[in-house]
Amino acid sequence: MRLWHYRLLPVLPRQQLISQWRECCCIAKLIAYNKTPNHLLVNKITDYPAWEFMHYCYLTQSEIRRRGYSITNASWITLDENLMLAEDQGYFAEDGKYDPDELFQGWHNDRYLIQCYYNLEEKYDCGGISEEEWLRIDSFMRSINLFIL
Repeated sequence: MRLWHYRLLPVLPRQQLISQWRECCCIAKLIAYNKTPNHLLVNKITDYPAWEFMHYCYLTQSEIRRRGYSITNASWITLDENLMLAEDQGYFAEDGKYDPDELFQGWHNDRYLIQCYYNLEEKYDCGGISEEEWLRIDSFMRSINLFIL
């Protein structure tokens, strides 16, 4: 499980973007019914207010639709119901300051963005991402001037 850095959503390859939606749905269900996603890379989601995760899910859904892919309304409704259940049961942190430009502060920072970049680079190196998809990711990272080798 992984929540790709929110700034990468517009340049994620199709497979990773579609999989991200499935991850969002799965994480919401696991929190609602098990109190935790129980996965090292995403357990910290409950350290943040539920609205941050909901906003992340909305950004993922918006990008999917922007590209012309479809998501069933049923999956969005189920995700929303699971998030509301988890929030009502107190499995998320209390509300914090709302800044949609800085989701998951302390987690989705520049360091995590670079980690995600290298994870995607490994997928490219192994043939899981096309050259066109990789160049889009690489160009984005260079445009924001983060240190990458």
